[in-house]
Amino acid sequence: MPDHDGLTIPLADAEATARLGAAIAPLLQPGESVLLYGPLGMGKSTLARGLIRALTRPDEDVPSPTFTLVQFYESDPPVAHFDLYRLTRAAEASEIGLDEALDEGCAVIEWPERLGDDPGHWLGPDRLAVTIESDGDGRVATVSGVGGWEKKLKDLHV
Repeated sequence: MPDHDGLTIPLADAEATARLGAAIAPLLQPGESVLLYGPLGMGKSTLARGLIRALTRPDEDVPSPTFTLVQFYESDPPVAHFDLYRLTRAAEASEIGLDEALDEGCAVIEWPERLGDDPGHWLGPDRLAVTIESDGDGRVATVSGVGGWEKKLKDLHV
């Protein structure tokens, strides 16, 4: 998991979580990835859905790729949604198209810890990490950037 330095954003409900995803979407560039950390049921797929719908269309069908492992979407930039929970080794990420997704567009990755201790080995230099945790009756997201995302965080308005 990434360290917790960065922006802290309260998420009162699923709509707030989706809005955070939508706020991230216009800042994404080809070759970049958004890494979603947090326990089961925290809203990682909800955030991914908000981000993808902001890049595609509001009524886009965005199923969780839990069983398919990856879903690709035509948008600008193209986006791939990965759920790495079922991976047994990091090298499987290449087998399901992570390299190609980053060559052609961007990636939203649930369970990036499955890539090992150094996700930079698999991903480009520009990454945004979002950690979602319980916070009383709601949740809180900690958002931190690496590479170009360090500067882009100031443009993130939720």
